[in-house]
Amino acid sequence: MDDIVRQAIAKWPNVPDCYGWLGLDARGGWYLRDAQVQAAGPFAGGGAAKGELLQHANLLAFIGRNYERDARGCWFFQNGPQRVHVELEVAPWVWRIAADLSLAAHTGVPATLEHGLLDEQGRVFLKTDLGLGLVHSLDVDLVATAVEQAGWVLQEVQAADLPARYGFVTSPQQLPAGH
Repeated sequence: MDDIVRQAIAKWPNVPDCYGWLGLDARGGWYLRDAQVQAAGPFAGGGAAKGELLQHANLLAFIGRNYERDARGCWFFQNGPQRVHVELEVAPWVWRIAADLSLAAHTGVPATLEHGLLDEQGRVFLKTDLGLGLVHSLDVDLVATAVEQAGWVLQEVQAADLPARYGFVTSPQQLPAGH
């Protein structure tokens, strides 16, 4: 977390949390979701409910440096004193795989593979030291190489079981009050 963010939290400790305004899609894109977009439906539903794709490099880097998980399994971006909870299309991380089979998150943080999973839709998830994430669609061919050449094993899993099994919440906004 950035020092300036820590200082803002100390200065304004009681700023209410923000829900529904930021989403992370299956390709690692961050989306801003204003009230009109939120009214169009849930983030995971896609379409008009996704919002506006953020593209400003410095803003994306700031979000990435201040992206964390709370005790409930909700992922958030600490924006100064305000915690902005993230609506997840699929998982809290999106993995990019390099030619040498090293892993990096959509935020640029390197990760170490623990095990791989394959869901009923053919999507590949990797559990790493950072947590569970979806392999970016452009890197699935590298997973095939890793299975063939590096001995990666993919366990079959049902996508609906992943949040409970790996401790994350896809829609903090949908949690009952007090959770």
